Amino acid sequence: MAGSIAKRANGKWRARYRDEAGKEHSRHFDRKIDAQQWLDQVTSAVVTGTYADPQAGRITFAAFFGEWSARQVWAPGTVLAMSLAARTPFAGKPIKEVRRSDVEAWIKQMNAAGLAPGTIKTRYVNVRSVFRAAVKDRVIGSDPTDGVRLPRRRRADVAMSIPTPEEVGQLIAAADEQFQPFIALCAFAGLRLGEAAGVQLGDVDFLRKTLKVSRQVQRLNGGEIDVRAPKYGSERVVYLADGLIDMLAMHVANNGTIGKSRWLFAGEENGPPHQNTVGYWWRKTLRDSGLSGIKLHDLRHFYASGLIAAGCDVVTVQRSLGHSKATTTLNTYAHLWPTAADRTRKAAESIMSASLGEPAAPRADVEVNTGE
Repeated sequence: MAGSIAKRANGKWRARYRDEAGKEHSRHFDRKIDAQQWLDQVTSAVVTGTYADPQAGRITFAAFFGEWSARQVWAPGTVLAMSLAARTPFAGKPIKEVRRSDVEAWIKQMNAAGLAPGTIKTRYVNVRSVFRAAVKDRVIGSDPTDGVRLPRRRRADVAMSIPTPEEVGQLIAAADEQFQPFIALCAFAGLRLGEAAGVQLGDVDFLRKTLKVSRQVQRLNGGEIDVRAPKYGSERVVYLADGLIDMLAMHVANNGTIGKSRWLFAGEENGPPHQNTVGYWWRKTLRDSGLSGIKLHDLRHFYASGLIAAGCDVVTVQRSLGHSKATTTLNTYAHLWPTAADRTRKAAESIMSASLGEPAAPRADVEVNTGE
């Protein structure tokens, strides 16, 4: 980068340089030392790779988002979620003028409005991806979202609600006959709502007792049905219990299938159900069962907890749930796996049982320490 400083006839000092594209940029200062400092800063930015064209940064955040998002390959659901990124309080600001304080104020505003920490984090990550794209395009020199603190999320073991086996049985007993296998797929195969809604007869291998999860059903704005691939990494084969296979076979025998695609569950116009339809069925089931506070997604947690309790390892649970990474499984369910203390006690109990034929009772004259 070529730069120079020259004194003007009016006594001002003009610092100027040409960028990589050969475009000239200049600024005028009262003092030569200020001109030199500015030129040094620009030179440093070029050397470190943080240089951004001052003119490019005048584009508003919303305008840059519009240009950038048009180039992205997104699923319809991602398009909807990312569109919220353009509705920030600083959407109309030149992107180079957005400060960390603006981002912090936006986070505070969402928190005060009662949005869940997870929702706030999702919107923050989406907005951050826009700023990072602007940095890579050298529209801005730095990302104002770096280091912004977010509201703390509740620990998984506190936030997670897992129904009891009795409650799951109560829900299935109270559900309409056609909705019973839907609940069973969520509770005994770990399917998400959209995945269960998207099951077709051809996905079920009744001989091998498996289910291929290869699509999900979503509802677009305007109520249209969108059938798409599952979440990234969620395509999988689930191994079904004999009882679930029998329930699905009985469902098909009694109700048949829907449309040319042979959907297992009916929505509108020979199509599969979407979230609103399933939500109505679920609320009716809860009301008829006399239960409350249970979400359909909690049945997926119920399935995961059952696998873990049965001794399944992390990778097995990950593949069964369709998590793209094992870390996702651990972050969600780590608190359900037995601790070292649990395994030690179980091993010690096995040793005693093998030696004495039955677990030994604690001696009456020995104080038993129940602390960890």
